[in-house]
Amino acid sequence: MATSSPMVLSMLLLASLTALLVLAPRLSPPPAAAVAAAGEEASPAAGAGAGVNGAGSNGAAEGVWGVGVGEEADDLRLFRRAALEAAAAEDAKAGPPKVAFLFLTNSDLTFAPLWERFFAGNEARLTVYVHADPAARLRLPATPSFRGRFVAAKPTRRADASLIAASRRLLAAALLDDPANAYFALLSQHCAPLHSFQRLYAALFPPPIPTGHRQNHRQPRPPSYIEVLTGEPQMPSRYVARGETAMLPEVPYDRFRIGSQFFTLARRHAVLVVRERRLWRKFRVPCLPEMAQDLCYPEEHYFPTLLDMADPAGVARYTLTRVNWTDSVAGHPHTYTAPEVTPRLIAELRESNHTHPHMFARKFAPDCLGPLMAIADTVIFKD
Repeated sequence: MATSSPMVLSMLLLASLTALLVLAPRLSPPPAAAVAAAGEEASPAAGAGAGVNGAGSNGAAEGVWGVGVGEEADDLRLFRRAALEAAAAEDAKAGPPKVAFLFLTNSDLTFAPLWERFFAGNEARLTVYVHADPAARLRLPATPSFRGRFVAAKPTRRADASLIAASRRLLAAALLDDPANAYFALLSQHCAPLHSFQRLYAALFPPPIPTGHRQNHRQPRPPSYIEVLTGEPQMPSRYVARGETAMLPEVPYDRFRIGSQFFTLARRHAVLVVRERRLWRKFRVPCLPEMAQDLCYPEEHYFPTLLDMADPAGVARYTLTRVNWTDSVAGHPHTYTAPEVTPRLIAELRESNHTHPHMFARKFAPDCLGPLMAIADTVIFKD
């Protein structure tokens, strides 16, 4: 009996280590319920870099591969927990479904007062999350809806997969924070609403279809609103931006898609995004230096390609966020200034060739806040 004790102890130790590895992601405490609380006196960005070192980097590899390439262990844990807990929370939903507003920013949330007016009276049906680049110097104090809603953030950079990673962190934080979050709208600090919250909510959550009018016995699944384009003239150049065969075999050219960075995803697609690894390994690869400036927009490629490959019938193939590309400069869309903000502009931005009008628009310069607030109640929120 004594001679078997070491073997028994070894087996018990092995079993304990195995259980620890399996359960560790669920036992590790969430970062303040997946949202890093930001103090009222401090800059919100100061509390947003939890889990990141002083420079927000992941060591020497970052200098070689770019900000967005490193797949840090804390991100992997976050995404795994979000996918697991989102599935476990399906039966725990209580109350009305909510819209999660995900703000991706590297500067002040200038239009927060307008969003406060948009949110007012609807707090039970929405949540707010902000990913602020740790390098950003946010000078404006957080307004009530944004206070304490800053997620643990990492550096972002234009034309870099770090923007994909930041969007995934926002989705993961929202999935972990509230099981009632049913839609996830990605926005920037330059976005503004074009309709009232009630109009948006009615579009996202229409009344159930009566049994007699359904084609089958189940309610149709809510679609995701994301632009999915093919056949665009710039697609060949964008596809080879990392090299002629860099996307193969996971993404053949005929499955490659492009679209707007800003989307409104249904919950099942938000879970898909945070769980996905296969395509992410391709899109996180940096573009070739000669391609980076004009052809490397991974955040405009990854999401439409992934969703079109995984669930082509489940996406509406258009975005709810209007962008004006008619006079773009260096890859940036037209930026509206204060003199351009009129009731007529709002009406034009709302127009859409699809089922729903546009609900949001970008890109507005900071000086547009005053004119937008002046017509908020009489035009923007008067549906």
